[in-house]
Amino acid sequence: MSWLSSLLGNLNYGTVFFLMLLESTVIPVPSELVVSPAAYHAAAGGMNIFLVILFSTLGADCGATINYIAGYYLGRPIIYRFANSKLGHLCMLNQAKVEKSEKFFYDHGMAATITGRLIPGIRHLISIPAGLSKMTYWKFLLYTTIGAGAWNCILAALGWYLHSYLHSIVPEEQLADKIMEYGEYIKVTIMLIVAVAFVYYLAKYFIKRRQSMK
Repeated sequence: MSWLSSLLGNLNYGTVFFLMLLESTVIPVPSELVVSPAAYHAAAGGMNIFLVILFSTLGADCGATINYIAGYYLGRPIIYRFANSKLGHLCMLNQAKVEKSEKFFYDHGMAATITGRLIPGIRHLISIPAGLSKMTYWKFLLYTTIGAGAWNCILAALGWYLHSYLHSIVPEEQLADKIMEYGEYIKVTIMLIVAVAFVYYLAKYFIKRRQSMK
């Protein structure tokens, strides 16, 4: 994975796009170590923060489209076969992970394409069940852009914050460790928000259903 380290060490708009494309397929590229460092450099004046978000989101859209097409045209048996193969395992993939993303998609409907982009372990796979279910592509692309854009804004804000407010205590050589540390807090917070929102809408649905039965 020396090529990955090389790309992560030489971030520009092209590498941000390419790495986020890979991250949205099945290749294990941590988005935290792409967008946040790029935003860190943007805060230092080396890049433009809005272009970092734009290119990272475009990359995520392209990678998600690859997964969508695979699900749409290859079907579940081939997807499972790949997930269980040696290559799939090298990509840190297995059938259980694909099934987990499918369950999340079918439990939460098409909106899962938005919320799923914010959840670890689901984010890069949620496009597969969207393809398997033959979801309309343009609707899929819109939802993916919203979800990926929101996630990239969060990561960009983290990188900007680390340079603008903590630069004196977070030098660049410690940046990756600090990003992963803060990233865990962000993930937990997002999962709690998604869980609360799910419970709220579930409760709202049952209350409305009960009222309609009276």
